[in-house]
Amino acid sequence: MQAAPLPVVGMPGASTSEKDKHKSEMAALTTVGPADEHLLGEDSPTSEEMATLRKVPATMPWVGIAMCLIEFAERASYYGSKGPFNNFINNPLPKGGNGAGAVAPGEAGLNQSAGALGLGSVDASALTNLFTFLAYVIPIWGGIVADTKWGRFKTICVGTAVGAIAHILLVIPAIPAVIAKPNGSLGAFIISIVILAFAAGFIKPSLGPLLCDQIPYRHPIVKTLKSGERVIVDPGVTVERWLLIFYMCINIGGFFAVATSYAERLVGFWLAYLLPGIVYFLMPIVLVLCAKKLHKAPPQGSVVVETWRVVKLLMSKGGWRKCLSGKDEFWNRAKPSHIAQTEGSVDTTKVLWDDRFVDEIRQSLSACAVFMIIPIYVLADGGLGNQMNDMSVAMTLNGVPNDLISNWNPLAIIVFSPILTYIIYPWLAKLGFPLKPMTRMFIGFMLGALTCVLSAIIQWRIYKTSPCGYYATTCDEVSPVSLWWQVPLYTFPAIGELFVYVTSYEIAYTRSPARMKGLVYSISLFNQAIASALSLALSNVIVDPNLVWPWVALAIACFLSAFLFPTYFKHLDDPVEDFADADRQAGVLQQPVLLNQESRGHRVGDVEEKA
Repeated sequence: MQAAPLPVVGMPGASTSEKDKHKSEMAALTTVGPADEHLLGEDSPTSEEMATLRKVPATMPWVGIAMCLIEFAERASYYGSKGPFNNFINNPLPKGGNGAGAVAPGEAGLNQSAGALGLGSVDASALTNLFTFLAYVIPIWGGIVADTKWGRFKTICVGTAVGAIAHILLVIPAIPAVIAKPNGSLGAFIISIVILAFAAGFIKPSLGPLLCDQIPYRHPIVKTLKSGERVIVDPGVTVERWLLIFYMCINIGGFFAVATSYAERLVGFWLAYLLPGIVYFLMPIVLVLCAKKLHKAPPQGSVVVETWRVVKLLMSKGGWRKCLSGKDEFWNRAKPSHIAQTEGSVDTTKVLWDDRFVDEIRQSLSACAVFMIIPIYVLADGGLGNQMNDMSVAMTLNGVPNDLISNWNPLAIIVFSPILTYIIYPWLAKLGFPLKPMTRMFIGFMLGALTCVLSAIIQWRIYKTSPCGYYATTCDEVSPVSLWWQVPLYTFPAIGELFVYVTSYEIAYTRSPARMKGLVYSISLFNQAIASALSLALSNVIVDPNLVWPWVALAIACFLSAFLFPTYFKHLDDPVEDFADADRQAGVLQQPVLLNQESRGHRVGDVEEKA
């Protein structure tokens, strides 16, 4: 079904004239932020100004802040719940504990880890990776539904309702009386995490794009600071800034896992799963408060069908060999103008797209190609299988929960995100050396390679000092190597995430068609699913005494992959200026045949069925 065009009212940056457009954009930017303080006057930049003036982001409106708050609550519930999964599945109930999974009181529990089901490392890795896999595969479905049927806001609301059910169910398997019956507890646990993964799959692909949809400027605008400096308020820079803030909020939420780590250790798993559920219920409150103020791009019912038909037509006329060449000749074959020129006419019952849509698909596939490398970084950021957890249980804890150190990841992001956002990036831009997307990816992958080298060295040292040698993970005694040596193993890749993940989200939004942003954004998230699938497949072999060599392999892969970004993918450094086309998002710029069908009361879906 093709959505009717959205009225101009409520579309940021959309208007019937340039004058009205400028007025609406000026009204949208009602507050002043650090980067665009005291902006006066406005004008569209010339090509010379685009090349010479400093580019700054627009201020985030309060509805954008609300989206970040929703992401904080959703990620706090996600990571707060996921954090205890390994201990809940892997470890048995601690001796002398309270039966809810908490360790024994006093000195007896000093080097104990919380536990419940005692199924072992392989099962723990399998179920944890299954959850992660589903949570990052389902977003592809969620992104398609958001783009074609419900729109982003409704999709988020449905996901929120499903997640509320999941959080209630998750507490049940952690009740002491249920833990006492391991099979029943395991069954209830699996059901709850599958439902929770579905909730994340509907929320995650829509929230970031919905935030970026609120950008008040749809094209670059020249502004003058009170200091007299003329700057360009640029939508691309705005997306970069907003997504960095968004990612920081993700990790503020992720830091909530500290609370659940201590809750499982000192009280039990029922509290560790209850606390994230309480935070989660902030989401429906915020959604209700901001519902009427959000700009909601309407769903475009035929866009996925159109994409499939374009790809099918290209394959029938060019094949994979010409597809890989990526030349203009190959892509032009699917353009209606080319079809009309070569065949004399266009079958408008089958060709439901325009020339620009073919260019948009080409641009999107170019962006998606870079996503194929990111799973290597995802694996470096945490290891294959259950490597980091296996390392931690063999180290000296001194009363610290073995899964606590993992929270240095969100802590490092919380600290370094504002440093990059407000200090390093603006400083480099002012010097005339802004960090381009592929340079950021290169830096991130190098940090990933460094992390893997350090991990291999520390794991080797644990093997050398453990009473059980190369079987340290299942040893009753621990290595004298302190758990705190894991801090850099979480800090370096966390900083790398700001360069790799945030840049991938930026590419997904700015280089995707206006009507397919949810789908392409979800493809950027799919990297996590690929990494989880690899971890799941290798979980049986990534065990003692083989925990050093996977780190070595990942270090080499990460290092070599880093050089692809500034070479093979350097074209992705070119700026995209029309990614936020309001008319395109609203379905205004469609093929005339589509608009005529709508005016006659026909839907695109009706035409497709007859074709």
